[in-house]
Amino acid sequence: MRRALSWLAIVVVLAVVAESAVGFFRFAGGLPRAPDPGIADTEAIVVLTGGSGRIEAGLDVLAAVPGARLFVSGVHASADIARLAAETRPDSEFATERIDVGRTAANTRGNALETARWIEENGFSRLTLVTAAYHMPRAEVEFRRAMPDVALARYPILPSNVRLDGWWRYWGTTRLLIGEYLKLRFARLRP
Repeated sequence: MRRALSWLAIVVVLAVVAESAVGFFRFAGGLPRAPDPGIADTEAIVVLTGGSGRIEAGLDVLAAVPGARLFVSGVHASADIARLAAETRPDSEFATERIDVGRTAANTRGNALETARWIEENGFSRLTLVTAAYHMPRAEVEFRRAMPDVALARYPILPSNVRLDGWWRYWGTTRLLIGEYLKLRFARLRP
């Protein structure tokens, strides 16, 4: 009986490791590389802070979609987004009147909850999510959970220091992707 339980434990551990490995390779290979179609129809652009190029990309989408509003979630108390917008796009007049800032979120789940309040207050039903490509799957899980009735389009950022092509050759990228995959699995399991 003891031997059978030992073999059963080994089989279970191997099955979990194999499932995790397959899931990780699917995750790494399936990361979005380009914006979703339909971004021109968005009402709201949501940028999750925490990485380079995100705010600038959000401003680019805002400039391309007349009438949309930009929400930057998880902004540090001392950050001045209006000043950054004016510096990034000095020729535009949307620097203050089309940009809102959320300062309460401290993590991805907090970003989703903070954004859900903003979406509800403004009556939006279509949003474009701007974040790093490796962060997008977890952000989608949290956003769809917080706003199941809101249509979501993805605008992934490809940071220059994260090499998604041939990621296995770069330890920094591999480590980042493993960490993000584990966070994604936890987010999916959380009720």
